[in-house]
Amino acid sequence: MRLFSLLLCLGLTCFSSTAQPPGWHELRQQATGQTVYFNAWGGDPAVNNYLDWVSGEMKRHYGITLKVVRLADAADAVKRIQNEAAVGRTTNGSVDLLWVNGENFHTLKRANLLAAGWAERLPNWQYVDLHQPVREDFSEPVEGAEAPWGSAQLMFIGDTERTSVFPRSEQALLDFAKAHPGKVSYPRPPDFTGTAFLEQLLMGLTETPQALRSAPDAATFERVTAPLWHYLDRLHPYLWRQGKAFPPTPARMDRMLADSELLLSLTFNPAHVDNLIARHQLAATARSFGFEQGMLSNVHFVAIPANAKANAAAQVVANFLMSPQAQIRKADPAVWGDPSILDAHLLPAPLGAQLKALVPRSQESVPFLAEPHAAWVSAIETAWLQRYGSR
Repeated sequence: MRLFSLLLCLGLTCFSSTAQPPGWHELRQQATGQTVYFNAWGGDPAVNNYLDWVSGEMKRHYGITLKVVRLADAADAVKRIQNEAAVGRTTNGSVDLLWVNGENFHTLKRANLLAAGWAERLPNWQYVDLHQPVREDFSEPVEGAEAPWGSAQLMFIGDTERTSVFPRSEQALLDFAKAHPGKVSYPRPPDFTGTAFLEQLLMGLTETPQALRSAPDAATFERVTAPLWHYLDRLHPYLWRQGKAFPPTPARMDRMLADSELLLSLTFNPAHVDNLIARHQLAATARSFGFEQGMLSNVHFVAIPANAKANAAAQVVANFLMSPQAQIRKADPAVWGDPSILDAHLLPAPLGAQLKALVPRSQESVPFLAEPHAAWVSAIETAWLQRYGSR
């Protein structure tokens, strides 16, 4: 009962008046009775169920109606925001809160279409793990224009029963593919995870990694990516179907791993392997792993459009998404298994211990590597499709 009360209090930001940021009490009052249209990716039942729970909590404890608009692609909401700006709709926008990826954040921020400077004023910011890349998104400074609510890291999935030694570097992966022809692949770009795999390889292979921190020009792109294409030219003949076809999604790779058609899968959620084990889709000997030098990681954020109708309530929702209560629930593999952006050491001891206990048992600790500048994504996808997409 005591732990539940503490969780509830922290979820509802039960701080003393001195701990609350200036104006927070007034903002909470303003938020009561507002309706927030939260545009979020709706492609996963676990995510959808979690957000349904969040909606219930917002209504029950805050008097806020949270309407989750489930999207197949966040770009659809971005286009709406852009169209509203084009016709001069500077208030009463149709989107109050947006689960935004790095590319779309870059687009909206550069066009001054996001509210800025609010995220680090939220009460639950005090618990955020600043060792994670929470102040930049695809090399774009966040500047308080979006609030973190989950983290992700590209990881491989393998089975120790079938693979005694996992590949821990780019060269080791190439050697592994040669030793097991037809048993390795990656999702076909522009699948998000497939493109992330290409970024991962590029960061490890290029001789000029600092160039990835800014947008490429034509000359830079050719020079920086040359080692990537050389590597793929050597890797593809040993892939599933000799690199002439690729699995369409990571989910398809999971099934191929389960059926022994592949020896490795890919995921952007280190807890995903525990979910697969719990659903009896993989054996208990399955593990996630990564390269010794680190794996591509990112933080997922929510942003508030500059013309949002319910700005105050959107901030309250974002604050709740960062709360220990919401983060602990979200990190539970039985609920979603999405890694937390909180630092367990900053939480009261009972909650910190609970959050630590939710780190997936099959997840090893792999260094975080920040993503390249957003402009590299489309450039890499375009070049990959030109080189390998029509084979």
